[in-house]
Amino acid sequence: MRACGLGLALGGRPHTPYVSLMKPDPKAQTELEAAAFRRLVEHLRARTDVQNLDLMNLAGFCRNCLSNWYEEAAQAKGLEVTRAEAREHIYGMPQEEWKAKYQTGEAKPLTKPSH
Repeated sequence: MRACGLGLALGGRPHTPYVSLMKPDPKAQTELEAAAFRRLVEHLRARTDVQNLDLMNLAGFCRNCLSNWYEEAAQAKGLEVTRAEAREHIYGMPQEEWKAKYQTGEAKPLTKPSH
């Protein structure tokens, strides 16, 4: 890894903008990715004000995309997961129930994220 020369030019120590102290092993990497996925799903379940149309317009994916990817991953592992089961896993309830409670059918104007 190359150090930034600016620190040396200014009489300081070499500056490295990013230093990875430890690369996770494959099992830890999978666990980290799974934790990030769970956090994303939790966040989307809490943000019922964000419509799938908003997600598609802003990010190019939505809750349905996540559920499709979940279903495909399960099938690749030989697990029987239906589309409805995958959607319920992502939505936190049956998709039709979520739609009846939260879907407006209209995209919201773009606003600054609240986090």
